[in-house]
Amino acid sequence: MIGAYELRPIGWVESPLRDRENAPSHALSARPRGDPANPERGVFSTRSPDRPNPIGLHRVQVVSIDGTWIRVRNLEALNGTPILDLKPTLDRSLEL
Repeated sequence: MIGAYELRPIGWVESPLRDRENAPSHALSARPRGDPANPERGVFSTRSPDRPNPIGLHRVQVVSIDGTWIRVRNLEALNGTPILDLKPTLDRSLEL
């Protein structure tokens, strides 16, 4: 190991998903969102929790902001999951 990093959460997820058994399941290969119309992909190109690097990346839609609370949709994360960072994204379909 070249170096160690300490990660400090800036917040935690509040979600109705309480345990992995009830979360959307993914295996070593999976069809994104469990849709049989989607081609099978490896876990590294999905949001599977079963990967060597447990850091996930989710693009979400902000619904509301109230003080330090940010309500989003389209996030599949277990309750209590640490949040490491927030970044805005640009919708490339709006570019001229």
